[in-house]
Amino acid sequence: MWLKALELLPPDSTQAQWVRANTKRLNELALSGAAADDRHAWAKKLGPLAPLAILLAKGKFLVSLLKLKFLLSLGTFVAFYWALYGMKFGVGFAVLILVHEMGHFVAIKRRGLPADMPVFLPGLGAYVRWAALGVSAQTRAFVGLAGPLAGCIGAAVCAFLWIETGDAIWIGLASLSALLNVLNLIPVWVLDGAQAVAALNKTERIVLSATAVLLAALFAQPVFLLVAAGAGYRVFSKDMPAAPSHAVTAYYLVVLAALGCIIKLAPPVLPGR
Repeated sequence: MWLKALELLPPDSTQAQWVRANTKRLNELALSGAAADDRHAWAKKLGPLAPLAILLAKGKFLVSLLKLKFLLSLGTFVAFYWALYGMKFGVGFAVLILVHEMGHFVAIKRRGLPADMPVFLPGLGAYVRWAALGVSAQTRAFVGLAGPLAGCIGAAVCAFLWIETGDAIWIGLASLSALLNVLNLIPVWVLDGAQAVAALNKTERIVLSATAVLLAALFAQPVFLLVAAGAGYRVFSKDMPAAPSHAVTAYYLVVLAALGCIIKLAPPVLPGR
């Protein structure tokens, strides 16, 4: 009908332009609808379930829900430590590592940045892959410290369960998790501490090193000397930020001290040792 009306209108009139535009739009909609029907023709065989099937296919819901890489690596991780040290330790240790990694994951997502679910490597640990390109040193520092903070909270929960139940497995998990998180705060290589110290200037790195020495003496834990040595080494590196970051410094020191308090409760010992 519109095409017949178009023949009666002046070619350059507003009405003619409107008719041509709407005709084009309707043709495009018809073509896209036909393509969609062809693409989802397989779903029609499911009868009443067809709309749900199309929704799942379009949104890739199953892929995002299952996160096969995450689940398979986590299952392998649990099985590895279960076989070595028993069910309680295997499951508990895997959950604590998951808590640590989810600390990173949540910190990244809170800042609107893309990140994958954690991937677990039996005997090595786990990691979260995210796009840090173009992100400020301070943001990377906060993301790096979020893992040890979450790990500290997980270890504290285990320590509380030990106090409540008296079951030695809880304090073993607590102290071992705390120790591993301190090791992760050594500011070298790809450890979380290396991400955090990059936001600190020379004075703040000296403060971090000196404080770690004091914590080693206070908690009688030589592992803090590794943090002190790493921070001391980074005093002489050339990656100094333009401005200090007192918030990152305070964050770093508080997490270190809290982990030291948990380690002080009992020396970390693996089951069967």
